[in-house]
Amino acid sequence: MASATPSADFVAALHEYQPLLRRVARLYCQDADDRQDLFQEMVLQLWRAWPRYVPQPNAKLSTWLYRIALNVAISNLRQRSRRPAPTELDAEALAVAQAPETGFDADDRAQLYRAIGRLSEVDKAFILLYLEDRPYEEMADILGITQNNVRVKMHRVQEKLRALLVPAA
Repeated sequence: MASATPSADFVAALHEYQPLLRRVARLYCQDADDRQDLFQEMVLQLWRAWPRYVPQPNAKLSTWLYRIALNVAISNLRQRSRRPAPTELDAEALAVAQAPETGFDADDRAQLYRAIGRLSEVDKAFILLYLEDRPYEEMADILGITQNNVRVKMHRVQEKLRALLVPAA
């Protein structure tokens, strides 16, 4: 980025990667207000870290952003999990209320998001990166593990999702 100020560089990066941050928030928060709060917290943490960001020749800005966004999302989820949990009925009612209204694959999308919502914090990160078509090499950089470990864990997460998506017989 070659803008006049670090602030201008940050705003340009934020505009470019806002959809990425919103997708992270969507996977980690079902409630619209919680999603917005999480998005704002991600932006705040990115702003605080921005002065320390040093572009690397073979690294992408998106990798750095993902790391921070996922860490903020996981920390936020852990903080929220310390609050009293809603009853199962409340969670189901919330899922119905937040399901996409209509569309060709509205039911499938809603079912997928409900299944993803049942995954662990780390498994959600794998699915997010997979849905973003991130190569295993970049996933490994973001998550701080080897590419082989990414492949193994991705296979396991996909199996978990398949099991969650199998209709009850």
